[in-house]
Amino acid sequence: MTFPEIVNLLTGQFGPDIQANTQNLQPFVTVPAEQLVAICQFLRDDDRLFFDLLACITGIDNGPEANTMEVIYNLTSIPYEHDLMMKIIIPRTTGSVQLPSVPSIAHIWRTADWHEREAFDLVGIHFDNHPDLRRILLPTDWIGHPLRTDYQEQEVYHGIKTK
Repeated sequence: MTFPEIVNLLTGQFGPDIQANTQNLQPFVTVPAEQLVAICQFLRDDDRLFFDLLACITGIDNGPEANTMEVIYNLTSIPYEHDLMMKIIIPRTTGSVQLPSVPSIAHIWRTADWHEREAFDLVGIHFDNHPDLRRILLPTDWIGHPLRTDYQEQEVYHGIKTK
């Protein structure tokens, strides 16, 4: 199935909030965070699409100036041999304990469990209803999220110089 055909199915099912971008080498769709779970369920369960593999979830901090973060999902249908890149753009919460938040899709694709934990750990994106959202790469008592553009590295961690 081609990218325009996939976009037509998505807009037919979920309306005009599905935005296609073909300006990049790999085209992608931008979807609203509040529709993410329903869209992912549709992408996996619809017989015409059957995206059975969530290959990757990437979290990006666009910085305080843009005041946004992105969560990018790379999906593949192994039997149909088509791919889809899907993006969510969310507000970047600054100066607050609250982290930006999107729904978890770990109940749709089990691989999302670790991908979401990595994005949480390194970028500081919270995944609502994740079954076990805790750090996966850094120690549990690590302060901050090192891939955020405003991250300030600790001088010392448990008596060990980090710089």
